[in-house]
Amino acid sequence: MIKVMRAILDTFAQIFRTLWAHKLRSFLTMFGIAWGVGSLLLLVGLGEGFRSGNQRELAQYGKNIMFIFPGRAPAVRGNMSSARNYLLTYQDYADIAAQAPHVLTASPVLVRSDVRAVSEFASANGELAGVEPQFNLIRYLPLKQGRWLDPLDESQRRNVIVLGDELVKNLFPGRPAIGSTIILNDIRFEVIGTVERVGRGDDNSTNMRGYIPFHVMASLFPLKGENHENSISFINYQPDTTEDHLLAQDEVRKIVARNHGFDYHDKDAFELWDTIQNSKAMGSIFDAMNMFLGAVGMVTLALGAIGVINIMLVTVTERTREIGLRMALGATRRNILAHFFLEGVLITLFSGLIGMGFAAALMALLNLQPGQGGFDPPRLVASTAILAIGSLTVAGVIAGLYPARKAASLQPVEALRQE
Repeated sequence: MIKVMRAILDTFAQIFRTLWAHKLRSFLTMFGIAWGVGSLLLLVGLGEGFRSGNQRELAQYGKNIMFIFPGRAPAVRGNMSSARNYLLTYQDYADIAAQAPHVLTASPVLVRSDVRAVSEFASANGELAGVEPQFNLIRYLPLKQGRWLDPLDESQRRNVIVLGDELVKNLFPGRPAIGSTIILNDIRFEVIGTVERVGRGDDNSTNMRGYIPFHVMASLFPLKGENHENSISFINYQPDTTEDHLLAQDEVRKIVARNHGFDYHDKDAFELWDTIQNSKAMGSIFDAMNMFLGAVGMVTLALGAIGVINIMLVTVTERTREIGLRMALGATRRNILAHFFLEGVLITLFSGLIGMGFAAALMALLNLQPGQGGFDPPRLVASTAILAIGSLTVAGVIAGLYPARKAASLQPVEALRQE
């Protein structure tokens, strides 16, 4: 065991002496490997950052969320110049909930942004939303304190409210909100719950929103304007399954078109937002972007591999006489191959790890900045790192073993004669 350890240490000592004897060549070889690995990881990490940022933005709304808004229906199909505005109503929501078999959950939403909230300590302008209790099953609204709206709040038309995180901070700075009273346009409401902060930064309106029972909202704060009787802002719904989202959307369109007297085949008559379809479309874009960035990175990696192969071929060929001398002193063919195998692994693996460390450090610095505009900082993809370092290591080992094997096959005298 001691002899084996001593032999391994001697081998590593010889490798380091060889690398030190050719410092510039060794540095350029290792730099090429590190650059190839680091570039690939940064490019792939950038694509993954874009993807995760987009997923984060969609997750702020909820999972499998679909919207339908008021729209314009043409009197003549396809002729938008003859279009008339139509408003969604509570009856549209009720019919969707009762008659759309592929809709799992739906909720009417009534929103106003001109209601001023006043607490004992401060006042604030935010967005007031009237929703039914099942709304938090559709949208992402994690409770921080208290409770959410329940069916009794709706049926008994209680003046209760659930506040978003930013609204809590503005109305109750450093003070408890649960159980307190706020005034909305001279009407008292009891705070029964608060919602955790959603998203990053200050660009999410959910944090500045208060939620009250739908029928309380419809009674006290209806939408302003002509012909707004029983009208709502929009309807949120979820399909039974992700795969059924187009069926659910088709059923919703049929019901709304029937209720408002126009042809449901005319897609221009609908204002829709399907986060499932949007997620799929964005996923395809990011897949294509990842393929492009990965291809660019692989080209960089391939250039690094070619450099490694070239250097290793030249290095081993130049050392044919050294191989002959070692064989003349008693080294076996197995010893020679093991030496060059370890040398190839050491150079490529160590250089690859340096490149990975550089990429990881740069990504860590970028991660100190919050994601903006739906994009997250790049992140290290472990599978890509393993593939990049592994492929370069294999290339370096093969490039070193091939000429070493040929040189070790020569007789010591013939090897010593090589120039």
